Amino acid sequence: MKKKTKIWLSAGALVAATAAVRKYSATYPPLDTVPEVDLDHYQGRWYEIARLPQRFEKGCHCVFAEYTKHPKGHVEVYNYCRKGGPGGKEKTAKGKAFPVEGSHNSKLKVQFFWPFRGDYWVLELAPDYRHVLVGSPDRESLWVLSRTPKLDEAIYKRLVQAALQRGFAVEKLLLTDQSCYI
Repeated sequence: MKKKTKIWLSAGALVAATAAVRKYSATYPPLDTVPEVDLDHYQGRWYEIARLPQRFEKGCHCVFAEYTKHPKGHVEVYNYCRKGGPGGKEKTAKGKAFPVEGSHNSKLKVQFFWPFRGDYWVLELAPDYRHVLVGSPDRESLWVLSRTPKLDEAIYKRLVQAALQRGFAVEKLLLTDQSCYI
């Protein structure tokens, strides 16, 4: 390889590494969660109303998650979607969520592929456990979930406002097509 090409490749790698470090070292104010989550009430089916774009959910429609409390203390996670449209191919993923010690179950670490775990923080939760706002402290992940495939517009707007106040890029929210269920 020519010396000039090596220099350009090295410079490009340096720029890419610097950008990655900046992205992952961004500082955010502390992210408040709800005081406590009762996992017995939280378990069950949650329909995705909206989300920030996620690579693993690209092209997903009719999205829901089911959570089941395991006797050992973790939560079994089952995610479902249809790729490409309401009649598209079913895509599922199974994982586990582990409560973070001292968080009263408002912070969980979700694992779909060992050893990687992601943050799942409960930011807003209806007293009757009918809707929830979930996000991550790096502000890269955000979901509006509901027990039904359709959420009242006023509630949705309130949850989006709560996410905006916490520093999430709500202008990037994608509304989830739930026409399979409506």
